[in-house]
Amino acid sequence: MYIVCADLEGVFVPEIWINVAKKTGIEKLRLTTRDVPDYDKLMTMRLEILKEHGLLLSDIQAVIADMNPLEGAKDFLDWLRSRVQVIIVSDTFVQFADPLMAKLNRPTLFCNSLVIAQNGAVMDYILRQKDGKRKVAQALKGLNFSVIATGDSYNDITMLKEADAGILFCPPENVIKEFPQFPVVTNYEGLKEKILAAMS
Repeated sequence: MYIVCADLEGVFVPEIWINVAKKTGIEKLRLTTRDVPDYDKLMTMRLEILKEHGLLLSDIQAVIADMNPLEGAKDFLDWLRSRVQVIIVSDTFVQFADPLMAKLNRPTLFCNSLVIAQNGAVMDYILRQKDGKRKVAQALKGLNFSVIATGDSYNDITMLKEADAGILFCPPENVIKEFPQFPVVTNYEGLKEKILAAMS
């Protein structure tokens, strides 16, 4: 039995923090896990920026409300879910994800959560578990699933390594160069082909 573990941002929806950067004009918020391998360092920087500029959870949620899935993402995900079980494994947060999940027909999502103050300020973040993406793939293999994983960033690599088949989807050049062992696809048709090949 096969199961697909897929990243969310950069695979099915745009990068949330890049959209927040565009809305606020804060260039440092453009940095993502495509640029910074250390997730804790990245999130610590983001939290400091939010505090410095007085940005609240509601400000970020307002940006997310105007976001839509990437072109073709919903159709691809509908096609995939009609053939195999799918879990979205993301380092986003429950407080961010709901509007986007609704637009994708609510696939199963494993993600993290934020600590929010009474005034709506984002105080901290809580990982569902450390190295959670890899551990999802590991746990599913322990349940006798063959795991196919796809993602685009540094924080997806341990999941791709743990999976029976790992596929990079539209990754940046730095990730391609550092991890040449993974096949690279740049559109949903290519991803379909790689997933079907892994299941054959």
